[in-house]
Amino acid sequence: MKIQDEFKKIEETAEHLKSYVNIKIAQLKLSAAEKTSDVISLFIAKLLVAVVFFFFIFFGSSALAYGLGDYFDKTWLGFVIVAGFYLLAGLVIWFGREKLLRIPVMNAILRRLFINETKEDEEN
Repeated sequence: MKIQDEFKKIEETAEHLKSYVNIKIAQLKLSAAEKTSDVISLFIAKLLVAVVFFFFIFFGSSALAYGLGDYFDKTWLGFVIVAGFYLLAGLVIWFGREKLLRIPVMNAILRRLFINETKEDEEN
């Protein structure tokens, strides 16, 4: 074999390797974009649901406060009772935030980020 043929094969191998690396980089970029868009779309959907739920709670609380106020013949007392309930709920959430919020949110994000890897692991 000629030295020129060997150099040609080495050059071809180097080109194939370069092409392979470029394809892998593009694949990683697409995978990162897919995971990022998945997490962001989930966040936006949950944010919109939270806004709708907020309005439901707000108007429901107002109706409950007025209803309690009518029941006790003092509107302000209805609002104080509803506010006290929210204070109590807020304290429970604050002191249980690690267990109630941080861990479930972290698990949901990790599940979303690694959903493809777990599917591939299950298939193999």
